Amino acid sequence: KKPPPASIAFFLVGEQFKERQYTILLIFGIAALILAGRAFHLQILSNDYRSKAEAVAVSKYTIYPARGLIYDRKENLLINNAPVYDLMVIYSQLKPGMDTTKFCNLLGITKESFKERLKKDFKRDKRFSKIKPFIFLSKISPEVYASFQEHLYQFPGFFVQIRNIRSYPTSHAAHLLGYITEVTEKQIAASKGDYVLGDYIGASGLESSYEKELRGVKGARFVLKDNLGRDVGSFKEGKQDTLPVSGFDIISSIDIELQTYCEQLMQNKIGAVVAIEPASGEILAFVSSPGYDPNLMVIDQSRGEKYMALQKNKYKPLFNRAVMAEYPPGSTFKTLVGLVGMQEGVMTPDTYYPCGGYYVNGGRDVRKCHGHPANNGIQIALQYSCNSYFFRAFRDIVDHQGYRHPERGLDTFADYMYAFGLGKPLGVDFPGEKNGNVPTSTYYNSVYKKGGWKSPTIISVGIGQGEVQLTSLQMANVAAIIANKGWFYTPHFVKAFKHEGEELEKPEKFRQKRITPVKPYYFESVQQGMEKVVCCGTATPAAMPGIAVAGKTGTVQNPHGEDHSTFYGFAPVASPKIAVAVYVENSGWGYKYAAPIAGLIIEKYLRGEISEQKKWRETAMLEANLLEVKPKPVFAASRQDPIVPPAQDSSATISQ
Repeated sequence: KKPPPASIAFFLVGEQFKERQYTILLIFGIAALILAGRAFHLQILSNDYRSKAEAVAVSKYTIYPARGLIYDRKENLLINNAPVYDLMVIYSQLKPGMDTTKFCNLLGITKESFKERLKKDFKRDKRFSKIKPFIFLSKISPEVYASFQEHLYQFPGFFVQIRNIRSYPTSHAAHLLGYITEVTEKQIAASKGDYVLGDYIGASGLESSYEKELRGVKGARFVLKDNLGRDVGSFKEGKQDTLPVSGFDIISSIDIELQTYCEQLMQNKIGAVVAIEPASGEILAFVSSPGYDPNLMVIDQSRGEKYMALQKNKYKPLFNRAVMAEYPPGSTFKTLVGLVGMQEGVMTPDTYYPCGGYYVNGGRDVRKCHGHPANNGIQIALQYSCNSYFFRAFRDIVDHQGYRHPERGLDTFADYMYAFGLGKPLGVDFPGEKNGNVPTSTYYNSVYKKGGWKSPTIISVGIGQGEVQLTSLQMANVAAIIANKGWFYTPHFVKAFKHEGEELEKPEKFRQKRITPVKPYYFESVQQGMEKVVCCGTATPAAMPGIAVAGKTGTVQNPHGEDHSTFYGFAPVASPKIAVAVYVENSGWGYKYAAPIAGLIIEKYLRGEISEQKKWRETAMLEANLLEVKPKPVFAASRQDPIVPPAQDSSATISQ
């Protein structure tokens, strides 16, 4: 069949094209009508398009997380969260002619304060912008906020941001818990974006130690802003917004009931108490006295005034004596001298050193002791705290490698002390821990020319005087080491972490056992001697009926006034549950205050109450005021004492 001529084919194609042209025109027409209608809606009927077109920036609003809570070992709440309100302002949105009188009255501020709070150097200070919010008034109380929020709509440019601050269900453990404060510019710069102006950070105590765990993770909400700083919508429909993540809760090792009791016993006294569970290294009580009520450091408008009052207090309640005060340990140190002497082989548990009531050092220096039975071994020497015995023991340690080479012997002794956690921070999870001091040959070579000192020069170290210094935490840890016969865990406050229903273990470093180089066998002799100290020696006020207590007293020379009273010990001897150190400044002999306070603490922890036969002693300790009045003996020898303490030589100048 022949195809049609070319002219006819062209005609047919043209007809088809005309039909399609009408269809395409119809489609374009409909589309144009839809677009015109949409444009009419956006530009005439709706302000949405115009508003978003005017948006020039994205602003980030921080959503603050709940800070982690802190509990004691029995999960009693120690720190809680409470809301605080910050009034924010966007300068460019302020309404001219606003009723500043009403505004100021609602917030309790003056008009001068109003002007000053808005006065910012917007050109040169990068922290502030007229189109970005900044804090106008911080830490508004819930009561003020409740009355102000009803009128907030009358003051364009102002809005409220909610944050959490701390509240304290207990009035105790202020040094332990610590407090939070606003970040400094230096902290902001070092945080690499974690903190901004107005954020809170842990400033002391556990709040500081575990800031990273407690603070949580901030959330964020992103919004579009117009050129006047007004919100015009959610950025990317909220796809980049994040929710805050609350901080970890901390189950601390503290027994708040025991902590409270310790603080009551130390009221009106200067010093410290630290109690440790020997088997775990967990700190049961941690007291610095005088202390203060943690509620004084709640963030409010009057906190600055309260803080300054605490700073100016002559007894320095903000100073943490438990880890920052470095004290001579006195005769408590004799236990360590004996342990090193036995381990080094310069003496045995049965070594006899004579004492005629004094010790002659270098032929001219006569140092007094006190009357007691013969030192037939270290147990008796500890029981009666013989100075002569431990002078001799210390000299034998220092001279062990030759009298003319005391450096070697002293540095060997120092190495043992380091192994016991002395002379350097123990590594407790707490800020501000001091080293204490263990003197070495380097120190004495700097004080005396090399070769200008020998063992007689430094003999006072043997009884815990001279240059040796310990913190109360270190003393309590030594008691725990002796209780464990040579090992310990680094003392710590965290027992566990909790987060979203999960319980997490404490850090690995607090689960690693540290072992001293002294054999357990030698600890048995020292334990027995310390038990004799309490049952029938210089620390009978620490005894308790039915439970064996081991301890050692110390009376520390104080050239500026009354001597310091100290004691450390543990109980029960066979299966230690608590080790405690007590240091009471300017209070006299170790048996007057430190020993009875320690005995009461041990009994309170082990039995939950004080026995009737020791109630009188409890009352005496609770009522004793050593701050204003020169201390006098609270009790003399009494038939109520388990055993009458041996007579003391009031003229002695050496620690007892």
